[in-house]
This record gives sequence, structure tokens and C-alpha cells, in this order.
Amino acid sequence: MAQDLYSRQPCPMRIVEDTGGAFSLGLIAGSIFHGIKGFRNAPSGMNKRFIGGITAIKTRSPMLAGSFAMWGATFASVECTLIHYRQKEDAWNSITSGAITGAILAARSGVGFMAMSAVSSGIFLALIEVMGTILTRVSADQYKPQPPDFGQSPDFGQPPDFRQPPDFRQPPEGYQQ
Repeated sequence: MAQDLYSRQPCPMRIVEDTGGAFSLGLIAGSIFHGIKGFRNAPSGMNKRFIGGITAIKTRSPMLAGSFAMWGATFASVECTLIHYRQKEDAWNSITSGAITGAILAARSGVGFMAMSAVSSGIFLALIEVMGTILTRVSADQYKPQPPDFGQSPDFGQPPDFRQPPDFRQPPEGYQQ
């Protein structure tokens, strides 16, 4: 999570960056989805199917991209507002921003649907944050310092029948004072 804090833009530009990224994601995903859907639903014949796929991409993908961009702009705006008021950047900002964004975008559907959308969006963002934390911890194991391996056994290459010298603090067996 700490690496993410230093690689992102400061808050006013983050809104623009997230909006553009969400628009691009929606455009690419919408082109793939609507291209396949238009290809399958077009009349028979390869030429007609390709034209149907391209027409569906041109017609529907910009709308999906605009919806994604609106979600990204709302999410980034709410997140920047929370960062400003809380004076810290952590996972709770993202989770809360997702819940508030879900509620804002569902506001025209009524209070019940708005609350349900807020809860489901918050849970979805919480799952994303948990998975990000798990992946960060798992990938951090590869950076733990390891003891050097010089290619020798732990006994430093001594033959197996080697006996340790006796302890000189005690007299040898059979010695009398």
C-alpha cells in the first residue's frame, strides 16, 4: 500500500487521471463485449456479422465508457474529499468512497436501492482492498533478506568421521590429580 501512495498523482489531478482511466477501461471492455454481442446477433453471413459487430461497437461502447468515467470521477472526487478531511490515505478511504459512490449513482432509484447499492459497493471495494493487501504481503516475502549460501554444508565441509576436540576445561578421562 505504501508504494501506491507515492506513485499516484496529488488529489486534484487524481480525479482527472481516474476519470480518464475509467473511460479507457469502459471503452476497451465495451468494445470487446458489444463487438462480440453485435457479431452474434447480426444476420448470417460473415460480412454482415462484421458490420453488425462494428455497428454495435460504435453505438454502445461510448455509452458504457461514459458510465465508467462517471463512476471513476465520482469515486475519485469522494476519495479526495475523504483524504482532505481525514488527513490520511488508507484503505478505509477507498471502501467508504466506493460505498458513497454507489449511493450517489443510485440516488434516482429510491432510498432502498440506494442503501443496497451503497452496501454492495462498499463490500466490493473492501474485497478489492483485502486482495490487494494479501497480494502485497505475499509478494513482500521475496524481498526478505536471506542468509548467504556459499555452497557448503552447515558443518563447513568437514568429513563425517571428524571428531570434535575434547573440552580442555575438564581433565581427560583417567587423569588423577
